[in-house]
Amino acid sequence: MSTTRGRPSGSASLGHRQPSSTGSRAQDRVIQSALRRLRVVIRGAVQGVGYRPFVYGAATEFGLNGWVNNTPQGVVVEVEGVAATLDTFLNRLFRDAPPLASIQSIDHMYLDAVGFDRFEIRESISDGDKNTLILPDIATCGDCLRDVFDPGNRRFRYPFTNCTNCGPRYSIITALPYDRANTSMAIFDMCTECRAEYTDPLDRRFHAQPNACPSCGPHLELWDKSGRTTAIRDTALSEASNVVRSGGILALKGLGGFHLIVDARNDNAVRRLRRQKHRDQKPLAVMAPSPESAGELCRMQSEEERLLHSPASPIVLLPRRASAPVAPSVAPGNPYLGLMLPYTPLHHLLMTDLGFPVVATSGNLAEESICTDENDAMDRLAEVADCYLVHNRPIVRHIDDSVTRVVAGRALLLRRARGYAPLPIAIATETDRRDQALMGLGAHQKNTVAFAAGPQVFVGQHNGDLSTRVAYGAFEKSASDFERLFDREPGEFVCDLHPDYLSTRYANSDRATTTRIQHHLAHVFACMADNRVVPPLSGVSWDGTGYGPDGTIWGGEFLAVTGRSWKRAGHLRPWRLPGGDAAIREPRRAALGLLYEVFAEQVFEMDHLAPVRQFSSQERRVLRVQLANAINAPVTSSAGRLFDVLASLIGLCQIASYEGQAAMELEFRVDGVESDTAYPFVITGSNGKFVVDWEPIIRAVIFDLSRSTESGRIAAKFHNTLAAIIVDAAHRMNHERVLLTGGCFQNKYLTEKTIARLTACKLRPYWHRRVPPNDGGISLGQVAAALHLRGQEVD
Repeated sequence: MSTTRGRPSGSASLGHRQPSSTGSRAQDRVIQSALRRLRVVIRGAVQGVGYRPFVYGAATEFGLNGWVNNTPQGVVVEVEGVAATLDTFLNRLFRDAPPLASIQSIDHMYLDAVGFDRFEIRESISDGDKNTLILPDIATCGDCLRDVFDPGNRRFRYPFTNCTNCGPRYSIITALPYDRANTSMAIFDMCTECRAEYTDPLDRRFHAQPNACPSCGPHLELWDKSGRTTAIRDTALSEASNVVRSGGILALKGLGGFHLIVDARNDNAVRRLRRQKHRDQKPLAVMAPSPESAGELCRMQSEEERLLHSPASPIVLLPRRASAPVAPSVAPGNPYLGLMLPYTPLHHLLMTDLGFPVVATSGNLAEESICTDENDAMDRLAEVADCYLVHNRPIVRHIDDSVTRVVAGRALLLRRARGYAPLPIAIATETDRRDQALMGLGAHQKNTVAFAAGPQVFVGQHNGDLSTRVAYGAFEKSASDFERLFDREPGEFVCDLHPDYLSTRYANSDRATTTRIQHHLAHVFACMADNRVVPPLSGVSWDGTGYGPDGTIWGGEFLAVTGRSWKRAGHLRPWRLPGGDAAIREPRRAALGLLYEVFAEQVFEMDHLAPVRQFSSQERRVLRVQLANAINAPVTSSAGRLFDVLASLIGLCQIASYEGQAAMELEFRVDGVESDTAYPFVITGSNGKFVVDWEPIIRAVIFDLSRSTESGRIAAKFHNTLAAIIVDAAHRMNHERVLLTGGCFQNKYLTEKTIARLTACKLRPYWHRRVPPNDGGISLGQVAAALHLRGQEVD
């Protein structure tokens, strides 16, 4: 890139002219010879966080001339000065960066001075490889919140207030670099006052791309069920509050999509929402109006409180207080609440007006992706919402609320979306394929898409389960979004082994090279990338379902990764699932199939066991034929199904209304139980592989049931046994590093117990942090595995 003296001809830029020196031309030449030019390229999350104003302020403070601009590669700076001052300036760029900036690298070089006569912020450049970091949407900062609630401020009660430290980012960007013209705010022309803020380097709204006010920015409207506008602006907000207060269901267009909102104290309203949304028992998220209210609803430790107030502002799973003013139907039978605080000015205004907690659940029907467009919401939510609080700022892409919980003293993401996506994960691997763009297409459930450009893997937002047309459309948009934002087509698609996954079919539909990665191996590599560890290591990959190379359903896997190869070192003893997919929805079927493996035909007469009693005589005859003849009874080694078996055996859950319900209820039953005792188990080995036999566990559980042992104690012993199994298996695999991954490690008790026992045995456990252990991390693992492995052979 050529450098010109002073302001480039024909360019629009903001400049600050430094005082000119006086004296002869000879003196000028002496001064010029002492100057050096420093060129710096800052990569990372440095666009949309006030980094250019920060550079401008630093350069002005040090009396340096030059320029700064945004490029698709990051922020580029050139300044001139004496060497000592330039060194101090360079250190400042990293040490004192804005709080939201995430710097991954600062590359610099010294060049000959060319004689800049001012410091200026130049227009952004759109040429070149696009690999800068895109910032997630950020919760409202304290300064903007004060503006919104200050009657003397021109943004008083304005729901779209933001600055360089907060507001929408990923939900509004259409292209790189991140400038207003490349966002959905491009349709709003700034008024004189907003333009003055936007162009003032000393203002916190300097180059805040969504900057707006009531005079020039987006506004609210309240629509009735027919789509007729009944109120606008602040009146719309007040009337929407009245709808919620009177027990109605409000569809609210927020940051990355719609919320469905009802009074969380009103059991009838919550039950009606469940009926209309087709969500029978799955817990609903709660938004508290204030931190004080959150404390009245839930107990929380310091790390949980920090998460709740963080810029990401996720939903945090917290133990519910017995006195919490929340209807029983919000989270039936669940000792936890998924709690969040308001994170946009709109939510803050609504919640301040209401003054009580609300259910704020995704604006969709069960298993679909969230609505983002008001007309789409009118169609899809017609049977749910009583009215629609909408606005005219387009949402470029759906971004649901993220979900977290604290496990072993640190945050564990369960759903990665708003506040976290699409921040990248750096891959710790050496390969000659790092310059090739790869796309990981994720799993069928909890789908995400990942895009690798160089050593960075950008992990997209939660898309949902691809079984619905709407969710599959969201998946396709996520894939095309990455290609458009980074202006690169993937040279390779990475997908699951399962031939019938829609993501697999997408990869195979006349596209680039396709690499298929086994599901549980992808889990292990996701955990590797999340923790930046490299082989050799052992991976414990436990979940509900994953297609194995042998055609069976894997899920209780012990994988060894060494060098550029991997093997299935061990697994849980397999059994059959009568009814196939029906057994995933019905824990009683998984239990009956496992009991058949132990007791054969005798099981159908064992009416003292809860899962057997669940079936009529006619149903038992059908199940007997299925199991005896292996008809629609696939083989599984799934740890997730083993949780289902236990939940069915002790009478907790026979038919699940949502994924993971039985395992969650089993975990909850442990709450408050103090026990380190475990059940017996057997591990056998042959041909270099071992099998964990669960039969001694099952027989011991049945014995405990015959003695009327309390279900919580049985659940605790079961969890303790699983932790003991993992430690035993880890010793057999003989690697110091042990990775815990897969949906089963969303379980706080199991994960913490396993970490403690592995640590006590001088092993080094690793678990997830920045991507979920569930299938939301599969896309990252697919890319990481494809980059690392030379083949996908299984020993």
